[in-house]
Amino acid sequence: MMYSLEAGGKRLRPILVLSAAEAVSRNANARNIAMPIACAIEMIHTYSLIHDDLPAMDNDDYRRGKPTNHKVYGEAMAILAGDGLLTHAFYAVTRSAALGATPETALAIVSDLSRLAGAPGMVGGQAADMLGEQGVTSLEELEYIHLHKTSDLVVFSVLAGARIGGASPTQLESMQTFARKLGLAFQIQDDILDLIGDEAKLGKPVQSDVEEQKVTYPYLIGMEASEKLVERLTQEAKQALEEAKLAMPDRLHAIADYLMRRDH
Repeated sequence: MMYSLEAGGKRLRPILVLSAAEAVSRNANARNIAMPIACAIEMIHTYSLIHDDLPAMDNDDYRRGKPTNHKVYGEAMAILAGDGLLTHAFYAVTRSAALGATPETALAIVSDLSRLAGAPGMVGGQAADMLGEQGVTSLEELEYIHLHKTSDLVVFSVLAGARIGGASPTQLESMQTFARKLGLAFQIQDDILDLIGDEAKLGKPVQSDVEEQKVTYPYLIGMEASEKLVERLTQEAKQALEEAKLAMPDRLHAIADYLMRRDH
């Protein structure tokens, strides 16, 4: 479990949890209360990568510049490591209550995590991704895959932080729109980087989507249109963030800009 959890990565999702909590409340203590939830979403994300790398799924040998979990510990232990991280994440969320989150807030976050990481969310997106084929999967179906496989965990991260910060229902709605568009832009940028990215920076082989005949945005709409779509989605995400009228939104704005320009 710790091998993959400590392997590196951008830590985007936990950063979004902490930044959203601070953006809503402008209270440094909100970040402390949100910390167990930030850890929980990194556990969920890492478990999904361990399972995604397995031979039965994407069959990848490297992740974050290191051999994948099953290459080091074997397939059975890799599956169990993922199971352990998934389960422990829910325990981690409950620890926020011990730090000051209300039981109602903690329960709402658990409910969000169950839905957005489960069959209606990330797992459903991964299932659709496994079934997708070049020349068969439509643009609408690809959007479904990206929105659920990737964007839903971004949505959870922003909503969880916002809940800890005490966001109003209207703010939660705007922040959900921000996160949904940001998550979709993030995954389209991943599609682009798989074609033109630097393997050393990415920490995994490029052109893997091509080799596995996975459907991607550049495959369906072309590279230039994909790059313009990332830019448009990012601007729409930032507009939704403005509509939330947060106390301190600058860090979330900066994250959106960084993700649009990232090269790994």
